[in-house]
Amino acid sequence: MAKQVGQTKDVGFQFGIRRTLPLSSELMWDFLFSHSGLIIWLGDLETEFELQKEFRTKNGINGFIRVFKPYSHIRLSWQKKEWKNISTVQVRVISKTNDKTVVSFHQEKLLDFDQRTEVKAYWNKIMENITEEIKKQGVDKV
Repeated sequence: MAKQVGQTKDVGFQFGIRRTLPLSSELMWDFLFSHSGLIIWLGDLETEFELQKEFRTKNGINGFIRVFKPYSHIRLSWQKKEWKNISTVQVRVISKTNDKTVVSFHQEKLLDFDQRTEVKAYWNKIMENITEEIKKQGVDKV
């Protein structure tokens, strides 16, 4: 049987999205991990958001923060309340200049193509929301 889009050899299915935005990596990171940024990409937290701690959001996402490297990346387990499986999400900010940064969301350990399709729609919407919020904050090059 042929592999489907997003299917990996070892970790089920995966999805990733990247977008270049007109901010320094420091400003982008600070935004993503501000209260308003976290609400956009993760949800409104019911618990603290700390390395090596479990977290829970009001919209039903549970997880555990495994890696947190400021101004670089975060890696966490991520599970919707209706899911039986636990996936892994990695968020990165990558910059080679002071005025442009690539924001990357990558999710793996997805059960099947349908779950990949679900998270693809989720992360596409998240990326749209991040872009819109940056526009609202006065950055007009987006």
